[in-house]
Amino acid sequence: MPSKITAPRGTQDIFPPVTRAWLALETVIHDLARRFGYGEIRTPMFEATELFVRGVGETTDIVEKEMYTFLDKGERSMTLRPEWTAPVMRAALEHNLFSHGPQRLYYVGPIFRYERPQKGRYRQSHQFGVECTGFAGPEADLEVIALAWELVRAHGITDAELNINSIGDDVCRPKYRDALLEHFRPHVHELSADSQRRLDRNPLRLLDSKDERDRPFIETAPSFESVLCDACREHFDALKAYLGECNIPFVVNPQIVRGLDYYTRTVFEITSSALGAQSTVCGGGRYDGLVKSLGGPDVPAVGFALGIERFLMMIEAVHGERALPRSGVQAIALGSQARAALVPVAVELRRLLDAPVFMDYEDRKLLAHLKIADRNHARFALVLGSDELAGGHIVVRDLETREDRRVPLGRAADVAAALGEAR
Repeated sequence: MPSKITAPRGTQDIFPPVTRAWLALETVIHDLARRFGYGEIRTPMFEATELFVRGVGETTDIVEKEMYTFLDKGERSMTLRPEWTAPVMRAALEHNLFSHGPQRLYYVGPIFRYERPQKGRYRQSHQFGVECTGFAGPEADLEVIALAWELVRAHGITDAELNINSIGDDVCRPKYRDALLEHFRPHVHELSADSQRRLDRNPLRLLDSKDERDRPFIETAPSFESVLCDACREHFDALKAYLGECNIPFVVNPQIVRGLDYYTRTVFEITSSALGAQSTVCGGGRYDGLVKSLGGPDVPAVGFALGIERFLMMIEAVHGERALPRSGVQAIALGSQARAALVPVAVELRRLLDAPVFMDYEDRKLLAHLKIADRNHARFALVLGSDELAGGHIVVRDLETREDRRVPLGRAADVAAALGEAR
């Protein structure tokens, strides 16, 4: 007998009833993005590897350790999408969207990273994110932060905390690089191997290290805010003022740099202890130089990404596993004659009702059919057996109240109308 094939390590299958929680969250996401004026974009799941090397940065963990890269049949190096921002900017550039002015785009879909699988972290995971392009001012930063904050607070994650920082631009970043080198170099032999290797190439990456050996030196590192140029300081101060006016509480956290090279000026994370240790709900920031680095015009941009798997885990941790609401109808036929009469009714009800219509076609006893209805979380059962056929009616059972009523066995529209009255 052939061995059973299982899903690759670090991936998961998502199926009912769990998919209902996913669909509920995605419905909220699509509605929220629409209310903020964002349109959905979908990009290929694989891209030229160069896009991520140039866009994300060759010294990042993603490029150095986590990408799924392969040669296609034309010997071209391709990579499964490890993050969304670079592909979205590539698509906007390729299709000349920037010529039409500022763009507000959002996405929902999978990313792929080779990392150690753990609860809430998968090698194929899913993200929701937004990208707002064409606005250089702090108003756009506020907009994307407000969108993320609205989503988090709407799901009752009351301990959510917004952490913000500024990592400057090409004017003031060299000063900060020098300050970091001066701080870390005396301790170079005490740092992790990755941090030792990155110190001269990109010392800012050390602040994003999760290695415990680096933690004492990261905590005492100089803050970026102390070396900001006038323009970056003005931008950051204006953002903080906007957040205060909009009643969005925040903490300035000098250790936030985000893990990708394209970020400039504003970076932020929203954290929560819903899963125990303080962990990131979503993160993002400004990336004014990314489009230009991909060969495009000088287009300012800001955005964020949120991991859907971890967010669903946080919702469950806060609210518990919610009982699914009953919805729809279970059509129950007791015997072949009843089944022949009920199948056309079920087909027509699927055209008429804005709710699911379930039907099991096997010969079972009524109790077994009702158990299936409970498993499907149906609100009503339509029961048709030999007695009902002889009497010319269908029994409509409310599966919440367990009350029965009779409806004439006629047109499906009459049955649909009766179900509407029974709600």
